[in-house]
Formats: sequence, structure tokens, C-alpha cells
Amino acid sequence: MHPLYKSCYPLDHRCYNEYNLTEDILMEHASMGMANYIKDNFPKNSSLLIVAGVGNNGADGIVLARLLQDYCKVKLFIPFGVKSAMAKLQLERVKLLNIDIVDEVEDADIVVDAIFGAGLSRELDSKTREIITKLQTLNGFKIACDMPTGIDIDGNPLPMAFIADITITMGALKEALYSDMAKDFVGDIICVDLGVSYEKYTFGFETDIYLLEESDIKLPSRNFSKMTHKGSFGHLAVVAGEKKGAGIMSALSALKFGAGLVTVIGEIYNLPISLMQSRNLPYNTTAIALGMGFGDDFEVDIVDTVLNSNLPTVLDADILKSQRVAEFLEQKDREIVITPHPKEFVELWNMVIDEPIDISLLQANRFEKVREFSLVFPHITLILKGANMIIAQDSKLFINPNGTNRLSKGGSGDVLSGLIGSLLAQGWNSLNSAIHASLALTASAKAYKGNSYSMLPIDLIENLSYIKEKN
Repeated sequence: MHPLYKSCYPLDHRCYNEYNLTEDILMEHASMGMANYIKDNFPKNSSLLIVAGVGNNGADGIVLARLLQDYCKVKLFIPFGVKSAMAKLQLERVKLLNIDIVDEVEDADIVVDAIFGAGLSRELDSKTREIITKLQTLNGFKIACDMPTGIDIDGNPLPMAFIADITITMGALKEALYSDMAKDFVGDIICVDLGVSYEKYTFGFETDIYLLEESDIKLPSRNFSKMTHKGSFGHLAVVAGEKKGAGIMSALSALKFGAGLVTVIGEIYNLPISLMQSRNLPYNTTAIALGMGFGDDFEVDIVDTVLNSNLPTVLDADILKSQRVAEFLEQKDREIVITPHPKEFVELWNMVIDEPIDISLLQANRFEKVREFSLVFPHITLILKGANMIIAQDSKLFINPNGTNRLSKGGSGDVLSGLIGSLLAQGWNSLNSAIHASLALTASAKAYKGNSYSMLPIDLIENLSYIKEKN
């Protein structure tokens, strides 16, 4: 798990003020980090095109040209000249070394975008857009310096951005790199130090948002005792509705993920033999899953029963569009997880919060809107689905960046609800249930060996057998 930062400028300035490191030293190490990556991954004499902007991101690119002059066939393109003091200084240095400065975009084995970095706050002008478009036509491996040009501080393209194979960011990881809107642009992401250890660089700077890693996953365990029985591992009640397949998938995923007992509430013919069925909530229920495939016509008695039970509950899909969801949100002493996709989140928001939003506003401000929702409902654990799932409770946000387009298929969310419900039934709290169910879902998707388009929800359930904790 790694902390994310909205901006690293305060961290840089602490290096200047407290560690007596200069801007020049930080820049040298930033560029050295990129140079080392290139040396580790590309043979000597590879051709390298560096496109440098007017400011300090461009200066990083110019330093990179100097560092790799004798390792790569370097071509440096500076389309707008230089403006910042550091960029001017670095350009003076490379001119003394007779580095090849070119007047146009040229193809190369490696293409480095160092035009604009983190903190962009205005739309790209037409010339910058034209350059980015040309860069995307090149065949070389594409590296973004700190942040792909065009991605703003909130992680949105303005209105387009450089599409990188890898982004090498500096000092610490930035929040914007993990927005849904940035996911198609950033590629893989690595972070390099700036002349001081990561611990010293970030010391004392608090953040409310964290990046989850695959190694963070914790799985249900049956190693604590041999004297157990099915009741030792909880009993999840899955309320089935109009679209009964959704409830069945949730129930099967919960059973596969370690719940000792799973009962489907409702009348379903040909229910899988591993599942139990009842019209009522079993007396020994330890958690409830409600909403998957329920439809618009909610059966009043079962919703009342769930509301009055005070059992840990995961709410998904149709219940999130019902006015009755507000009754759940007001239950402050209950473990509740809600799992909306963006459309459901907007509908829920517009029911319970006075300032209406739409999907485009949400998607451009996912972190901000999740924070605002959690400020109003700090006791609720929220998973906002997307390319990068956001898990939030109270003032803390956690991002699962491992989402894949394999999951873009009906039923994936039902499986997730079953995983969460299973952990709730086994006694996990709502935040840990949400985090580790989310990681299990993406790990299961990654374990699928077929074509990206062919994965079914049942494959996700089957692959739960093969995921492991990574210590």
C-alpha cells in the first residue's frame, strides 16, 4: 500500500528548505531515474527522441539527453524554446556537449514526452496537440516524464494527452495518475527518488488516499483451528429478486470465497445444489447481500426485514436506485458496504445530497465526489466501481488500480457483492471486506487464461481457487 499525493510541490520545497537540496540536484536525480530505466531495458545505441517543454518538465528531458548522450543516439526536440531558469541552464549545458537538437518530430526506438508534467491547469494549445498527435504515430516505446502531457492535476485529459507505455513519475506517486480518465494514457507507472530516500521525502506529509497493491490482499483462512464446522465460517443470506441469475452468482461467489453457509432468499427453480433456499431470513444469518438483480418493484417485507436486522450488509445494484436506500444510509451503527457503478452512484447522490451531479461531472472528479459523499456518510463503506475502483470510508480512500476490461461484463459486480458478503459473514469489518474482496476480484480476473472478451462471471468464481496472498 502506497500513499498518493495531490501535489508533490510541498515535498520538493521541504527538500530545499530542510535538506539543503537544490532544484538542480532534484532534477539531476529525476532524470537519472529515467536514464537508469532506459539503460536497464534498452540496448546501447538505441535511438532516443526527447521532446522537451518550456519549463522544469522540459528541463528534466534536457538533462536526460545529457545523461544518455553516450548510451543512446539522442535527438532533442524543443518546439517552444525554454522559459524556466532551470530549463535555460540545462539547455546551456547540453549545447556545450554538441547534442543533436532537431527541428521536428523524428521516429526513434524510445520516445520521451517531457513537454508538460504534473500540475497542468489549462487546455493544450493547437501546436502541442499537433505534436502529441505526431508522437502517437511513432513506433518507438513511449515514456512520459512525471505525467503524460495533457493530464491535469485531477487526472483528466485537456482535452487529449500523450499515450505512454510507461510513466516515470518523480518523488512520490500522484493521485492524478490513478484517475479513471488517465488510465488509458499513463501505461505502467514507476516512481524514482529525487536525491533523498522516499521516507525522507514524504516524512510528515499526511494524505487521505492510498494505492492498493496486489500484495496487500488478505484471503479467508481456515488455519486457525481444526475443530470447526460450517457455522464457524458465517452464513450469508443473498436476497434474490426479479433477475435471479444475479443473486445466484453472488451466492456462488460467496460460498467459493469461504462462507460456511449461503442461503438464497426467494423462490428459484433449479438452484445449484451447493446453495440453500428460503423464503425468510435464516435465524443464524451473519450477513446479508441485497439488491443484485432485484428489479424496480421491491418487496416491502424483505426490505423491512433486512433493515430491522442490523446485520452487516452489502447493498448493490437496484437497491441503490430505490428511495429506501436512504433508510440504510442513516443506520450509523451498522456495517454497510455499498457498491455502485457511476450511473448508480449519481442516482444515489441525487437522492440523498442536495447538490445534483451528472455522470460526466462525477467521472471528471471521482476522488472529490467520493470524499464529499464520505463526509456526509462517514460510517458507510463505499466502493465506486470503475477502471480503478475507489474504496472509501470516513476520511480515507483506497484505490485498486488492477481493474481490467475483462470485468466489463454483466455479472462481475454480482460476483464482487458475493465476495464482500462472504467476508462480512465471516466476521470481517466493512472496510476490510471491501478492500480485500476488490483485490480478490481483480486477482481472479487476472488469473483468467482465455481471451479478454470471453471471461464469464462463473470463470471469476472458479478462479478464486487459484489466487494467493503475496507476501
